[in-house]
This record gives sequence, structure tokens and C-alpha cells, in this order.
Amino acid sequence: MYPLLIVALGVIVLLILIMKLNLNTFISLVIVSFLVALALGMPLGDIVDSIESGMGGTLGSIALIFGFGAILGKLVADAGGAQRIAMTLINRFGEKNIQWAVVIASFIIGIALFFEVGLVLLIPIVYQIAKQLRVSILYLGIPMATALSVTHGFLPPHPGPTVIAQQYDANIGMVLVYGFIIAVPTAIIAGPLFTRVARKLVPEAFEKTGDIKAVGEVKEFKLEDTPGFGVSVMTALFPVILMALATIVQLLEDIWNIPGNVFIDIIHLIGEPTTALLISVLIAVYTMGVARQIPMKQVMASAEESIRSIGMMLLIIGGGGVFKQVLIDGGVGDAVADIFAGSNLSPLILAWLIAAILRIALGSATVAALTTAGLVIPLMQGSDVNLALMVLATGAGSVIASHVNDAGFWMFKEFFGLTMKETFSTWTLLETIISVVGLGFILLLSIFV
Repeated sequence: MYPLLIVALGVIVLLILIMKLNLNTFISLVIVSFLVALALGMPLGDIVDSIESGMGGTLGSIALIFGFGAILGKLVADAGGAQRIAMTLINRFGEKNIQWAVVIASFIIGIALFFEVGLVLLIPIVYQIAKQLRVSILYLGIPMATALSVTHGFLPPHPGPTVIAQQYDANIGMVLVYGFIIAVPTAIIAGPLFTRVARKLVPEAFEKTGDIKAVGEVKEFKLEDTPGFGVSVMTALFPVILMALATIVQLLEDIWNIPGNVFIDIIHLIGEPTTALLISVLIAVYTMGVARQIPMKQVMASAEESIRSIGMMLLIIGGGGVFKQVLIDGGVGDAVADIFAGSNLSPLILAWLIAAILRIALGSATVAALTTAGLVIPLMQGSDVNLALMVLATGAGSVIASHVNDAGFWMFKEFFGLTMKETFSTWTLLETIISVVGLGFILLLSIFV
């Protein structure tokens, strides 16, 4: 239990540095990472390597995605495209149903896009809707983040469920079918329904209607001066189209055992998040700039402003990755494995529980899920448990209680300009609801399949 105690003390010290001493979040994360590494007994020569690995590993996977995503969102917003999309959704669904419109749109986008990509693309549109309706950005932000998180945790082709399915030798198609059955009601409960509870828990967070960091200063347009709805949606969702195409091809490859060829390799290349976003940015430069006779210098000024607005956010997210890596290298995962050695729990509950503890201890949902697979597979021998449900139970456990050692926690906090208390009461709680409600539906489904 000693490593888990160190993790708990590290989190307490981090909260004191940020909330009581008002130390910069990034600096606080790195300081606590050093302290925790020392307390876990890591060799002194390995500590800096672990910290640099955590920073590089986290930013290496999302810096380009965040950069291109922020540029794309800013170009669409500064040309009036986000305003056009927002007004059209409001007119089609009506003000009373706008939360459901956001959930549906986020769910569809979340199937094809990684959580981080969906977040940076949807923020400007959700912000515009909130601004037009004069409601809190968080009123729409919680349903949006919920839909993206549910698809990330339960549905292939996201990394967690896809790789776990391979580890468990589960049928990827059945994981997708059962994942949909579980993901839809879970998104409704943790999204629009939970928003009502969150508003009572932290009413001050729902009073914030000013500009948010990810969007920066937003220009106002007359509706007739904005780009058409079709071109605006096509530009904003072009990375979704490219990544969805690559996903469909990948699924067909797996189902029909299609041999690789140059054409398929090209599709996979343009379907990679970085490539898809780069191509989409170039298209946005034309549709939102050149085609509207906006000078290239002005278009590039928007791009540069978008990067400035997320600079500190990227460092903070990297700091979360540093903390996570120190916990992994310090052997916290091994400590959790020892706790459950020889357990006789139901495989579904055991997979969820181990993934949940690893997620809380380590921070990374993907690392928690993959580590759980390695621990649970030997315990599944001789069991007739449904393998697709095992994948989903592991995924559900791996999203629980996102907090200070998870990059997603800092993304949500910084994007919506929340305090630590507000982030715990909204993001951490909604992730826990997704995990627990998801497990409930998995156990219910296990009765019938």
C-alpha cells in the first residue's frame, strides 16, 4: 500500500501548492513529480529521464493535434463559420433542445475523432451557441465532453477499446455493437441529466459566460456576412471525414482480411489525426480565407493568435503527463497488481475494479486499460465470460475519477476557465458517473448475452 499512499500524499501537496499557495499549475506539477519520484525510491539518475519522457510522450502525441486543431477552429470562428453553424443548430433544434443537439453532434464526431481532437474542434462552435443563447459555456460543455469521453472509452477505433479487444481476443464488431448499446444511455445520464446536478453543486461555474482561453477574442458578424452552412460544416468536420474513412477501411481490413497495398496505406496516412488536421487547415485557409477574399496576412494572424492562446495550456497538460510517467516508472502499477493477486471476484467486476484503481493511481486511461488486460487475462482461464463485455468493463473502469494526474483534467479546467474545485465537481464527477453507469449497463447486458 506504500506506493498508493505516496500517490495520495502527492495529490494533496499538489492541491496545496495550486489552491493555497497560488503557485503556477505547471511548476507545481513538476515539483510534485520530483517529490513523488524521490518518495517512491526511484534511482536518482532515472528521475529526470522519467520526467522528460512524460513531458515528451504526452506533448509528442497531442501537441501537433492541439496546434492544428486550434488553428482550424480559429480560422472557422474568425471567418464567421462557427457562428453560422451555431445559429443553424439553434434554429433547427430550438433553444430548449440545444443540449441534445450538442450531445448528438459530439457523439457522432467522437466516434471518428480522438477525445482531444473533438474537444478543440467543437469548443469554438459550442462557445458560439452559448454566446448566442446567453447561457453558460459549461451548460453545453459538459454534454459535449461527456459524449466525447464515452465514445473514447467504449467504442472502437479508439485506442483503449481497440487494443484491449486484441489483448482479450474479442470480436471487434461485437465490442462496437455492445459499446453502442451501453454508450448511448450512459452519455444521456452523464451529460444533459448530470448537468442539472452540476449546476447545483457549483452554481458559480455556470455563471461564467466570458471569453475562454481556447477561443480567445471572438468576432461578431451579421448572419448574411458569414460563410454558408454547408461550407462551414464541411471545413470544420473535414478531419472527421478523413479519419472516418480510414476507420471504415481499417474495419473492412480486419473483417475481410484484406492484404495491405499502396492505396490502403495512403488512406491510413491521411486518416492519421495529424495528417487529417493539416489537410483540413489548408482547406480552411482557402474556404475561410482566400475564397472570402480575406488577405493571407490576416488569415495567418488568426492562426498565430490561436497558438498563443493555448501555449500555457500545453505546458500544463505536459506537466500532467510528467506526473503520470513518474507514477508508472515508480512501480505504482505493480503495487496495484499485488493487491488483486488470487482474487475470486467476477471477471467483469474485477476488470473494472483493477482498471479503476490503476486509472486513479496512474492517470492515463489507456495505460490503465492495457495494464488491466495483462493482469486479468490469466484470471479468465476456464471462465465463460463474454469477451466483448470484458473489453467494455475494462474501458469503463479506465475512465473513472479523472484528476490531477490526468491530462484530460487539465484540458477541461483550462478550456473552460474553471477553478480546481469546479473541475473536480464537474469533470471528475462526470467521468466517475460514466464509469459507474457504464459498469451497471454492462452487468445488465451480461444477463442477456
